[in-house]
Amino acid sequence: MSQYQAIEIPQDGTKISYQDGSLNFPDNPIIPYIEGDGTGKDISPVMRQVIDGAVEKVYAGEKKIAWMRIYAGESAEEVYGTVFPDETLQAITEFRVAIKGPLTTPVGSGFRSLNVALRQQLDLYACVRPVYYLEGLPSPVREPELVDFVIFRENTEDVYAGIEWASGTDEVEQVRDFFENEMKVEGIHAGPVGLGLKPISQFATKRLVRRAIDYALQHGRESVTLVHKGNIMKFTEGAFRNWGYEVAEEEYGKEVITEDQLWDEFSGEQPEGTVVVKDRIADNMLQQILTRTADYDVLALPNLNGDYISDSAGGMIGGLGICPGANFGDGLALFEPTHGSAPKHAGKDKVNPTALILSACEMLDFIGWPEASSAIKNSLELTFQQKYVTYDLARQLPGSQKVSTSQFGRRIIDNIS
Repeated sequence: MSQYQAIEIPQDGTKISYQDGSLNFPDNPIIPYIEGDGTGKDISPVMRQVIDGAVEKVYAGEKKIAWMRIYAGESAEEVYGTVFPDETLQAITEFRVAIKGPLTTPVGSGFRSLNVALRQQLDLYACVRPVYYLEGLPSPVREPELVDFVIFRENTEDVYAGIEWASGTDEVEQVRDFFENEMKVEGIHAGPVGLGLKPISQFATKRLVRRAIDYALQHGRESVTLVHKGNIMKFTEGAFRNWGYEVAEEEYGKEVITEDQLWDEFSGEQPEGTVVVKDRIADNMLQQILTRTADYDVLALPNLNGDYISDSAGGMIGGLGICPGANFGDGLALFEPTHGSAPKHAGKDKVNPTALILSACEMLDFIGWPEASSAIKNSLELTFQQKYVTYDLARQLPGSQKVSTSQFGRRIIDNIS
């Protein structure tokens, strides 16, 4: 194993290996974790306690995670003098599977998002966000139990690539001059302006859609929907749609059919064991997940659309405090909650740790420990049904008992059967 400046490698764990395109998981894997900024300090310890408690109960000591702390954000600044140390990237690359709490991103100034930087530097190209309902949670929709989406969001391109120039700089004027005088582009207003580029490539699109279709086939899902704004952005998001269909039509044979084929060749009756690939315009999709919830299953989207849709879907099942997430590359995985760091609540032992706990459940599924994952989800449902919840849910559940982050975590462990 590599030597690190500030990272202590646990001696009771074994490194996850990667060979011939496959990850191999020991019974005592070393899992790097980033505690996170803001409320990460509250929810990360509770997450680890819940995971350890479930693993102990379910596997009776035969399996155990060896946690290894690594640093990014505020904690890294204290240890290394930088928010984004190289050895954090090195550790995730070496140990293959990691989990992180939320990291703070300044709005409109300061450093770029550390979350985006981690995804781009490690080429974690697929942001996967399962959105599903747990019994007992509050919801603003009539039938939240119909919500069962798995969102595959492309992670490396689109406007999140960060290719932009600030108003008032020499660089933005050079770009403006090039577009107006060389490319004959119209529509850029005179005066201060910020400019950016929106790259969407065939390579990144196809590997993302391929991963979404593979997931649908492996998990018995019925459809993959390409969500885009190709009616307006024809050569970027329109290309995303077209390249997605190319993957479906050229790489999967009879296992995958398009929505047109479904109706033209099968009269709308989906053959058993197939996946239907279809597409929807992004703004329409925001209402479709509300009005035709059961019609959608796996979604594949460019970066920005994926952010919007996953947050909107999360609102249907109790909010972002419930929503897990993961970022996958080839032979690498980084799990994280969908929500931010909420620094105003940091250190108060009050926020909801569910999203990070469920992100860890996704991690348990990924490493082949589904029994522990299921035990935690079942316990969470029981805890919600008991109305033993943190403040964010207590204000939506009449008759509930408002408890602290740590109390909530202990109840989850106690409810694991």
